[in-house]
Amino acid sequence: MLGALMNLFSLCLKPSGGIADADGGGREGREGLLWFRDIGRYASGEFSMAIVQGNQVLEDQSQIESGPFGTFVGVYDGHGGPQAARYVCDHLFRHFQEILAEAQGVVTPETIQRAFLQTEEGFTALVSEIWRAQSQMASVGSCCLVGLIFQRTLYVANLGDSRVVLGKKVSNTGGIAAIQLSTEHNANMEAIRHELKELHPNDPQIVVLKHGVWRVKGIIQVSRSIGDVYMKHAQYNREPLNGKFRLPEPMNMPIMTANPTILSHPLQQNDSFLIFASDGLWEHLSNEKAVDIVHNHPRAGSAKRLIKAALQEAARKREMRYSDLRKIEKKVRRHFYDDITVIVLFLNHDLISRGLVQGPPLSIRSALEY
Repeated sequence: MLGALMNLFSLCLKPSGGIADADGGGREGREGLLWFRDIGRYASGEFSMAIVQGNQVLEDQSQIESGPFGTFVGVYDGHGGPQAARYVCDHLFRHFQEILAEAQGVVTPETIQRAFLQTEEGFTALVSEIWRAQSQMASVGSCCLVGLIFQRTLYVANLGDSRVVLGKKVSNTGGIAAIQLSTEHNANMEAIRHELKELHPNDPQIVVLKHGVWRVKGIIQVSRSIGDVYMKHAQYNREPLNGKFRLPEPMNMPIMTANPTILSHPLQQNDSFLIFASDGLWEHLSNEKAVDIVHNHPRAGSAKRLIKAALQEAARKREMRYSDLRKIEKKVRRHFYDDITVIVLFLNHDLISRGLVQGPPLSIRSALEY
């Protein structure tokens, strides 16, 4: 049993469909630590997808699943290691499929929430099984951003600080507006600090300003995730867990949760495209800048273009050239930028309104590491 479970961490499937675009997957390419699919087809339009590694080991994972049920997009931003993001990549959509079958194909916020809960329970069970041999797994977690297009509605579920932004055409001017659709859970946001203090009124150290950054218990920036079980279950906040994660006071209730914020958005004709991205992108690009880049350039290569714009900004902040940044080894890259994942979905409202599905089912998952 243990061996089978640990195999889950050995890889996250590389993108299906090779480099041909006959299956709708688009063409695949690599430029150093950057992997991309410039353009492809999914059930309700076209997509562009890219990821660049910043960490020594790639901690971001992502997927697109598209077919008769609709379209499922997942961006999983791991922290403390890659294992939780890989686990989510391997299990969250599967749980959603199973729950959707039980619900006779009807998508609701409850079905999405159940998929998150089952994924959290599965990862916690795995941590329990390998606790003695690999106690560090208790400190591994992942932010999770999910977008689901079902019929004419977009559902967005989020844990952590990844983000989805809608590019919406402004009918009077021909311009484009940037509308953030996801709710973030980062302690640097005043609303999240207030939420944590309300939930833990007797804990004056629930959020701590450390080196200019607000952190939950002085350790982690996000307040919701899959994993991070050392912040949710007292039995894992003890030896043999590394001392930097162990809390000095008893844990009487979970400090973090895996309960996603879920939003539903009826798709409108002037909704042009959606940008799903991990925090690594938004650290360097504003919502407006990202939307303008997609709107003012060809669709092909949109995700790669956004990543390059973010890397150029990261280089500018360090007063260096982008070409020099690209030469830096991956074990040093994290000092300049985090892993960055971007998925852009272009919306074809003719297909969406008529309930048509474009092409065969599509299943793409980001590569493990470069």
